Formats: sequence, structure tokens, C-alpha cells
Amino acid sequence: MRMALAQVNPCVGDLAGNVARCLAAIEAARKKNAALIVLPEMAIPGCPPRDILLDPSFSAAVFEATADLARRAGEGPPVIVGSLTASGRHPPNHPGLYNAAVLLSGGEVSLAAAKRLLPAHDVFYEPRWFVAGPTQPTLTITGRRVGVLMGDDLWNEGHEIHPPADLLGAGADLLICLAASPYHRKVMAQRLDHARRPRSPILYANLCGGNDELIFDGRSFAIDRHGDIVARLKGFEEDVQIVDLEASAPIAPEDAIPEEEVYQALVLGVRDFVRKNQMERAFLGLSGGIDSAVVAAIAAEALGPSRVTAVAMPSRYTDPRSTACARELAQALGIGFEVVELEPLHAAAEKALADLVAGGTAAENVQARIRALILMGFVNRHGGILLNTSNKTELALGYGTVYGDTAGTLCPIADLTKPGVYALARWIDAQRSIIPKYTLERPPSAELKPDQVDPFDYDEVGPAMERLVQENRSNPALRRSEHKRWQMGVILKVSEKSFGTGRMIPITRQ
Repeated sequence: MRMALAQVNPCVGDLAGNVARCLAAIEAARKKNAALIVLPEMAIPGCPPRDILLDPSFSAAVFEATADLARRAGEGPPVIVGSLTASGRHPPNHPGLYNAAVLLSGGEVSLAAAKRLLPAHDVFYEPRWFVAGPTQPTLTITGRRVGVLMGDDLWNEGHEIHPPADLLGAGADLLICLAASPYHRKVMAQRLDHARRPRSPILYANLCGGNDELIFDGRSFAIDRHGDIVARLKGFEEDVQIVDLEASAPIAPEDAIPEEEVYQALVLGVRDFVRKNQMERAFLGLSGGIDSAVVAAIAAEALGPSRVTAVAMPSRYTDPRSTACARELAQALGIGFEVVELEPLHAAAEKALADLVAGGTAAENVQARIRALILMGFVNRHGGILLNTSNKTELALGYGTVYGDTAGTLCPIADLTKPGVYALARWIDAQRSIIPKYTLERPPSAELKPDQVDPFDYDEVGPAMERLVQENRSNPALRRSEHKRWQMGVILKVSEKSFGTGRMIPITRQ
């Protein structure tokens, strides 16, 4: 049986566009003589729709979009695709929806499966919008008994119900899992581990694309009854492949390079955030340091050099080599480069504010805030988005200026520790030799006072702070800086626990 796995990149709420993407994938699979086509979870509404689901007009529009796709794909083979359906249940103050896999066949829509295990951890809050689905019988498609799962139904550890076992007990000889599984480091190994546990052939169709903080990496796959991978789709892009479980030989395991994987994820996250929010260009402060260098490289790859402008803002404390390195990197990347001297505004602030900014932290912070003023001036004048260049270790320590370092709508590297930023920078430079040697080797510095060097051993404190975050623990530095993180822009998530919607720690606490 020739089956097609098709991973698409939907945008939340773009129902016409999402239907068109699904239809294009269906047509590509039909031309390859697929007898069944499988698309990911939430492919029609986009993922994650979150509280848009509380608006009944949205779910009604999704129902109609799903029916429209069924009609337009009616001449082809059956399709299983992720959408929404009404559950018929009406909990108080709840939309009562199923996160559903629907079967499109002969121009009609029917329920193939409704998600039974609704995640309520980290960035997931599905019980807020969905109700758990019932036990669903297997489908018979071209003589095969097919069991359909949704996302966490496959990751059933610790639950009293076991959907894969239920379906296999009902006689399914093939499992299909529709997923919207976000990327984080090592997630692929976890997916394969769970997919192998039922000891059944399985097709796993995963979403791809960036939506706000979440990055869906695709990498859909098929495994045979022995647990061998027999098909694997591309990472971080749309793809369609034919799978024939009887005729496919095992393929070699993927030789993943962690830094390459993270780079691809962040490039996709930046590209889709800018594209799906219909922005024209991006700006960032380019200091000559490691963090802004990595963000500049990611932005140039994601958007194209002509749509990125870097701004250097040297002060009385800036080493001339910093600005020279910023210029060199901008030229190597081919991005726009502007220099705005900080001194006139700095001197004017000192004169106007006098004792308020005389010495200490206040004297340093006023410079960071002037830099944010300059950068937002470029954004306001030319349109687009400001990219923040903070890293996760700085955010954990609170080592940054509110309304200065925290400025920016999107934070590409704020889920990377400082050592992680250096590792990614070294990988980037190994591919293209673009990051100046001084940037890679200099001691980290905010350059806000004479001979300033960051007061941390990042190789020690970076992993230590990361352990606290991953374990949902805290320390005085994390507690003192909670209010700063609540004011950050969207942080692209590449670890299992990032600062963002998956870490809801109160500001006010004892």
C-alpha cells in the first residue's frame, strides 16, 4: 500500500492559505499514486490557536474550511488531516471541541479520531480548549485496518488509558499518528522511542514551521514492525514522501549535529515570525560581541541580507575593535550597516538628568536605554521588527537593562545559554568563516564603563542556571529578575524548558 506522508507549514487562522497548502501536498501525493495521504495535527486551523478557540466563529470557519478541502480533494485518494470538530459536549465556559483527525473521502468529512490524552504541561494547555475524545474504531482503507492517534496519544506514559494498545487490540495492523510536536534538542530521539514501543508499523506526520515561540521541525517518519526507520521527511521545511512499508528497506539513522539543528530551527523561527506577521525587514544592534553576531547571522539566513540592517552604537567606552568587527561581520553577511555615535545623546542625558545618572548602575543603564531608543527609531522610521540579542544565561541572572537590553519583539537566542551561543557561533564560523576572531575570543563585555568585563564564569554559571530552569527550581538571582523576563519579547524555544509560556512563575512571591 503506497501511503504519503505530507508535512505542511500552516499559519494560525489563515484558513484559506492552510487549505491551499494541504491541497498542494495532496495533489503532489496523488501524482505519486498514493492510496492514502496523511497530514499533521492542526494542519487546517494552524497551531497553536490557543484562545482563538474560545471564539465560536473561528471553529465554525474551521469546520467550513475542512469541508471545502474535502470537496476540493474529493476526486483523489482518502486523506487524514488534523482539524477541529464539535464534541457535542458543552462544559461551562469551554468551547467543547475535539482536537481531531478527520477522514476526507469522496468529498465528505468524517471523524477518524479525537485526541484522548490532552497535554497540560510546559507550553501545552489543551484541556482549556478541548475535551478528550472517545475510543475510536479502526478504519479500513484499501483492505488495511488502520488505527489513528493524535499527538500525545502516542506518548502515553503515566496514563490509565493506552490508545496504541487499544487500537492494536482492536486488530489494527498499522498505526498513524498525526502530530504537532514542537522542536527542542533531543526531541527526535524521544519521538522514535515512543513510536517503537507499540511494536507496530507506524506513520508519524509532524507539522513544520514557526508560530510565535514554537518551532515545528517536521521530520515526519515511518517505521516498520521491527522498529527500523523506513522513511524520513526533511527537517524544518515542507515535504511529501511516499511510503510503502512492504517494499521499503531500513535507512541509516540521522547523523544530527546539535548546533546545525539549532541553527536550522532558529532560522525557521525568525523567517516564519517575520513572514507570517507580514513584516518587511529586521533591525538589530551589532556590538562586535558574540550574541549579536549570532543573531545577525541567523537573521541574514532567515530573511535574506537585503532585509536586515545592523546598527553599531559605539560609546566613549567602546573598544574601536568592537565597531570594526561589527562592520566586518556586516560586510561578510551582506547586510545593511549603520553607525550612530552614542556620545551626543549620552552627554545630553547626563546634562539633563544630572544626579539621576551619576555613577553606578544608573550611569550604565542610561546608555543601554539610549541604544534601545536609537534602534526603535530605525524601526519606526523604516518599519519592520527589532530583534533582541539577549541570551538565556543573562536572562536567568537578570544581567540586562529593562527598556534597554530587553527591547525587541523577537528574541532568537534567548533560549541558548551563553556557552551554547559560543558553540553555535563556532559552528557558523566553521561553515562560512565570517565571524571575526576578536569577536570569538574577546571577554564578554557590555562596554558601559571603562575596561568592563562581564562578572561571570559563563562556562560554570551557564549550565548551573540552565539546570535550575529545566528542573523548575529557582535561586535568588532568578527570583530577583522575574519581572524583567515578563517584559521580554517572544523567545524562540529550542530547549525543553524555556522562558515563556511554559514557565509561569509569579513575579510577586516570598
